[in-house]
Amino acid sequence: MAATNIEVWQLGTVVEVRNIAANVQRVVLEPSRPKTAEPGSHIDVMVSIDGHQDKRSYSIVESAEDGTQLVISVLKAPLSRGGSLFIHALQPGDQLEITQPLQNFPLRVGAQRYILLAGGIGITAMINMAQVLRNLKADYTFVYAGRNRAAMAYLEELQDLHGENLVVHIDDEGTSLDVDALVAGATEDTELYMCGPIRLMDAVRRSWTERGLSYPNLRFETFGNSGWYDPEEFVVKVPSLGLQVLVGPGRSMLEALEDAGADMMFDCRKGECGLCEVRILQLEGAIDHRDVFYSSRQKNATEKMACCVSRAVTSKTGLTAEASPSGPAIVTIEVS
Repeated sequence: MAATNIEVWQLGTVVEVRNIAANVQRVVLEPSRPKTAEPGSHIDVMVSIDGHQDKRSYSIVESAEDGTQLVISVLKAPLSRGGSLFIHALQPGDQLEITQPLQNFPLRVGAQRYILLAGGIGITAMINMAQVLRNLKADYTFVYAGRNRAAMAYLEELQDLHGENLVVHIDDEGTSLDVDALVAGATEDTELYMCGPIRLMDAVRRSWTERGLSYPNLRFETFGNSGWYDPEEFVVKVPSLGLQVLVGPGRSMLEALEDAGADMMFDCRKGECGLCEVRILQLEGAIDHRDVFYSSRQKNATEKMACCVSRAVTSKTGLTAEASPSGPAIVTIEVS
């Protein structure tokens, strides 16, 4: 659900860091140009990865009413491209470049009923929304799914605050989320907001569509950092530019092509807007589509991909496509 934002960059000073769950760091920032953060807002942050400056997006979990403090909470993911490692190394007094709050995931006040769904670290996008709905005494169900309690940030605080409105599903305790059952509880006037792993969101979208519910009532946020398969090294070829680039597991295709001098179009870098679309000319392997822009039919056609988040993978991942057995997957593309 992308919206147009004007990026206004500023300095953010770290005033507090604290671990709040397994591998989850809470960071309190004081921005140099404060601006009020609405529910569903995020900030873009310039991070340093192997000497490169790159941009990452993080949901605003909490904020002062006047915007003088912003809080983000970041999972140190083992398969991260490096942004989370940078955030976890921050200490009080550090300064970094951040944007003013950006809004791509607005909460619409006035719906008859709400379901908020958070999977894992996706909880960071939902906390402010849930707080607003609670204050408004709206009809809402807040669903929080995770693998184990130790990894679920803010769980106890949310249980105390939302009481019976919070429904918790924990894999290790045998209470895993049943997506079809969740969607079956939605009515025609229900709006569902979700943030979490791509597998979870794909499952919800399929179930929502199968039930014939209004697609505009399904709203989601993703930062393009999860896929169906572990990231692996692959080769991208661009014949029209005379390029052949090796994309490491810690880099996106878009970043690798930019580093090689390609003039690429992009906007969100999260797999939402489709502006970075490239056309697939030839494929030795398969595509791990990590975007939320294309439909299932378009993904199955293997004609295009969102190069900011999606990757090529070999057949060893269990995909049905053929791949070169002696090396990485190879994708040949045409850029806009």
